Amino acid sequence: MRRREFIKLLSCTAAAWPLTAQAQQAALPVIGFLDERLPDAMGGARLRSFHEGLKETGFVDGENVSILYRFAENQIDRLAGLAADLVQRNATVIATAGNSPAFAVKAATTTIPALFVVAQDPVSLGLVASLARPDGNLTGINIFNAELTAKRLDLLRELIPGAARVAVLVNPADVANTKSTLQIVETAARGMGLQIAVLNANSASEINAVFENIEGGADALFVGASLFLNGRRVQLVQLAAFHRLPAAYALRECAEIGGLMSYGGDLADAYRQLGIYAGRILKGAKPADLPVVQANKFDFVINMQTARMLKITVPSSLLAIADAVIE
Repeated sequence: MRRREFIKLLSCTAAAWPLTAQAQQAALPVIGFLDERLPDAMGGARLRSFHEGLKETGFVDGENVSILYRFAENQIDRLAGLAADLVQRNATVIATAGNSPAFAVKAATTTIPALFVVAQDPVSLGLVASLARPDGNLTGINIFNAELTAKRLDLLRELIPGAARVAVLVNPADVANTKSTLQIVETAARGMGLQIAVLNANSASEINAVFENIEGGADALFVGASLFLNGRRVQLVQLAAFHRLPAAYALRECAEIGGLMSYGGDLADAYRQLGIYAGRILKGAKPADLPVVQANKFDFVINMQTARMLKITVPSSLLAIADAVIE
């Protein structure tokens, strides 16, 4: 082969490589992942669990599936546009974390399969027709329910028996979740003889303001299970420690980093299940045939270091039922 012809052939081949790579990449099925928080707020453990669930069904990101992440960075009004973007990119399935992202995807498409991880009954929220037969393009995992919220308040009362007034911190932007949480907490508090003070925060500065105004006005703090508040767990735990305020959280991670106690669903297991469902849909399953998973793994964690710092004597009855006691 003449040198000139060889160079011409090499040039043509090299020019074709990017097109070939793009074609191979485009051939991969796409999972869209929509979250209302900042990228680092989701937590590495949950993301790893999602990938583990995918792997259990035979899918590995970058090998035989591609994942497109979209984060609203705590700006809920961006969710509609981000959901529309994933629809336009022809995602094979869209996974969501939280109520607001789930509703955004529900409004954006009635055909692309979609998955959710939510904190309330998805039937009462209007996301699915029933738990056993979702009857639409959505299904997923329900990680919290009324019993968990009421039980968390009961555990806090047992841990702080002298508490009479409990501040309840919620995110007002998460309308459905906040309404449900307050209804449950207010009903449970009446039965326990507790007074409730509702506090709202939807930004880091508002959280700071809440703690500045709370001192002396509450005996304990109950932090609602909100994606935004979960994402601000370090700030919340540090402020609670600074103001010496006993606090109960939904996330195990909160107790692990210094929160007094936590009680809630096992989120790592929930996100693993989300990955499994995504993999099953990639293999051809329909959301309508995948029943909503009701979380059945719950963690009760007590941080004894924080209890000692707050001079709280933890009842032996609580230590006996705790899933983990951090010394």
